[in-house]
Amino acid sequence: MAAVALLALTAVPLAARAQANFKVTYQVEQTDARRVYLTGRVYNAASVDAVDVYVTAEALDASGKVLARGIAFVAGSIPARSDADFSARVPNVAGTTGFRVSVSSFRFGLGRSESP
Repeated sequence: MAAVALLALTAVPLAARAQANFKVTYQVEQTDARRVYLTGRVYNAASVDAVDVYVTAEALDASGKVLARGIAFVAGSIPARSDADFSARVPNVAGTTGFRVSVSSFRFGLGRSESP
């Protein structure tokens, strides 16, 4: 049981460090009555490829509370030290004052300079 607790305690910092390998930029592209369309780029600063990359875009109110959320596929692979474009849709909700977009799912693959 202690090993499980130790694993749970160490998993959070590892995930946070992995997230630090990405830089996400975005802009609001279009808004209609039902949705807000965001476009942007995800930069992979790691020395290995990022595979099966998804972002989560969140609509926030003035206090930072999440009002709506959308998940979008970015790319099957973002090479090391490279980037990829994405587009995401978030429901248009009254009270939205801003957005937050972050990489929400990925895994690291082999670096380009490595061979199997």
